[in-house]
Amino acid sequence: MKKIFAFLICAVAISGCAEHDPILPGVRQNIFDDGGVKIENTDVPTLSNTYKNISGDSGCKYTQDLSNTIWSGDKKIYSGFVMTDTVKSEQSPICDGGFLYTGFSTGEIVKINPQTKNMVWSADVYRQSNLTGGASVVDIIAHVGVDKNFVYGGGLGDAFCKLNKYSGEKIWCVNISVPVDFIMVDDFAFVVGTDNNLYAVNTKNGKIYWKTEIKKQVKPIYENNLIIVGNQHINYKNGKLVK
Repeated sequence: MKKIFAFLICAVAISGCAEHDPILPGVRQNIFDDGGVKIENTDVPTLSNTYKNISGDSGCKYTQDLSNTIWSGDKKIYSGFVMTDTVKSEQSPICDGGFLYTGFSTGEIVKINPQTKNMVWSADVYRQSNLTGGASVVDIIAHVGVDKNFVYGGGLGDAFCKLNKYSGEKIWCVNISVPVDFIMVDDFAFVVGTDNNLYAVNTKNGKIYWKTEIKKQVKPIYENNLIIVGNQHINYKNGKLVK
């Protein structure tokens, strides 16, 4: 059964994923305010010299396979919906405060209690029109990030989102399709998109201060007050190439 068929079931059965989704059990949140990307063309204020650790607690022992199954060694902790068509990734759960946060190939970010092996919440991280439009690729292949009370993540379904860590409710989403890990420096996320652009996103409100074209879709690095993507050095304030 093709992935597109699974998502069409969701769209037909309930006219778009509502509170109770047939793909994963539990209460769902309508995550995305559909719309285009608006660029503010505003300079980023002065940032600190280091980026945030958003990878959760150190020594996280859990792993994840392409079948949306989470493991602790050889013990199965949780099984999500299995998709036959998936994009290969090295996704793994983030441990934070005794819970696991991760993204699935079904386009969902989920919070799992590893002790009870239950899902606490799930949130659709893809543009809602992808369902009715028949999009077949909404995989979340970049690692999610946890910062204080919030979870950040994006997938191939045209969405990069900030979620409430405790409820999974949306704070904001922007229309960026995310193929690789992002980084956060102070109140900004630097996100590489599948459209070969690097975006500077204000994490307080989801506003995109600037975007700049890149040559390679790789995780950004923050070093010497520059955003480095591949061999491109980019001024973090305005997105202009330095060399």
